[in-house]
Amino acid sequence: MESASDSAGDTARHRGTEPPGSPASPRLLGRVRLAVAAVFAVHGAVTGSFATRVPWIQDHAGISAGQLGLALAFPAIGASVAMPLAGRISHRFGVRTALRGLLALWTLSLVLPAFSPHLVALCGALFVYGATAGMADVAMNAVGVELEKRLDRSILSGLHGMWSVGALAGSAAGTMAAHAELDARAHLSAAAAVLTLLGLAACQGVLDLRGEPEEHPPPRFALPPKSALAIGAVGFCAVFAEGASLDWSAVYLRDAIGTSAGLAAASTTAFACTMAVARLVGDAVVDRFGPVRTVRAGGVCATAGGVLVVTAANPAMAMAGFALLGVGVAVVVPLAFAAAGRSGPAPSQAIAGVATITYASGLIAPSAMGSIADATSLTVSFGVVTALALGLVLGARVLRSAQPEPARRGAPQAAGAGTAADTGAAVADRP
Repeated sequence: MESASDSAGDTARHRGTEPPGSPASPRLLGRVRLAVAAVFAVHGAVTGSFATRVPWIQDHAGISAGQLGLALAFPAIGASVAMPLAGRISHRFGVRTALRGLLALWTLSLVLPAFSPHLVALCGALFVYGATAGMADVAMNAVGVELEKRLDRSILSGLHGMWSVGALAGSAAGTMAAHAELDARAHLSAAAAVLTLLGLAACQGVLDLRGEPEEHPPPRFALPPKSALAIGAVGFCAVFAEGASLDWSAVYLRDAIGTSAGLAAASTTAFACTMAVARLVGDAVVDRFGPVRTVRAGGVCATAGGVLVVTAANPAMAMAGFALLGVGVAVVVPLAFAAAGRSGPAPSQAIAGVATITYASGLIAPSAMGSIADATSLTVSFGVVTALALGLVLGARVLRSAQPEPARRGAPQAAGAGTAADTGAAVADRP
């Protein structure tokens, strides 16, 4: 991506790396932003492709619904185990090489579940699938955090919006493949090949930032730093509400409201689209109002949506509630990653910690909703979601470090402040 107009030295350009302390030109950073957005979209497309073929994979493995539920816990387990390794890999190989390799492993792992003939093989395949997903997730969010620092404006919401766009594209292609009764082994193999090539091409545009030679590599495994716990708790609330709405909105409309199966399914798609749009426009809102006020407003919006859902007397009211939930939680996770990247001296550990907590929330949400519904009702389940949405209002202040508040934008910054050394990024002043 570097050109003669860039401010990096000739030597660094020839070897494809950026030396410490070298600011990149705004034009270069604009191209880098597009490349990172493409990385997020590729990552999302893998998730969307896999989700549409789960019924085929279940039939192919010959497992029951309960066994499928057990197998689907393994991606989160694999991600939680492997995510702390992402920072060390980035430190060892540099950001571009690490992201290229981790994203390729993630896209190629898409084929593994379809070739799993029984439950044990499927659990192993999904463990690898989740481990590679989690490491690529941490690496690309670390890159996004570093780029956001250099641009000095919010971009992570838009990047996560591109993830949602990729997921929708992957699910659309998967839906067509399933409708055509295409063997999932052929479909997912073709998708993996295409997405791997797209991912490798996108990674070429990422700045190849490297740590200082004297820096110590981050630990292979470490507990999340204290700075990540409060931030992760806010992310937990948002991801729980998101996962519960995605997995249970259709069931809620069908069983609690009594709507048709087709309209109930449409509510899930509408929720996903609402979140994608809100994330794509979220950066402008964050730049205008700052992360704390944005998340507080989102929490109010999500809480109002939850109230609409639990009091809904008709499908339109419930769908409006789910739409408000989607808008309310859309930008919280991107801002949580941004806050983690600025929260202390070990940004990669903080990002991995927040990612682990949010992945755990995504794992817990579907089963917790089902357990609460079995013990009480689906309405009570979404009452819990509403309470967690209110938690966003109360906990928004911990995201203050996600970005300079608007009033402080452009203030002088100490040299080297807000670095991402633990992710393999060099210390660099903002352009």
